[in-house]
Amino acid sequence: MTDAAHMKQTVENYMKAVSTVDLDLIRDIYADNATVEDPVGSEPHEGIEAILKFYGAMKGMGVQLELTGNPRCAANAVAFPFQAKIGPITMEIIDVFEFDADGKVISMRAYWGPENRS
Repeated sequence: MTDAAHMKQTVENYMKAVSTVDLDLIRDIYADNATVEDPVGSEPHEGIEAILKFYGAMKGMGVQLELTGNPRCAANAVAFPFQAKIGPITMEIIDVFEFDADGKVISMRAYWGPENRS
């Protein structure tokens, strides 16, 4: 099982990776067979290549992520609140990562909707 320190470090790495569109760091965070559902209810991105394409599309958008509260760890999962700033738009989001036995993110689900934009 992945420990809380590893999960919290992964969250920090994720904040950096998305804010800088560091696809090597994204690849390091996710398992090869991971899924990303952003937002929950949308069609998931399945597999590392689809995930890299999803994040790669953010290049040049100036996305900046910042934690707005402490990550909450339970079993093999961590939930964390953050803000995503994209130009004049700010979004309030909660992501949930689930980890596999190797400490890689196997599932990412992002909880946000139109009411979370300002």
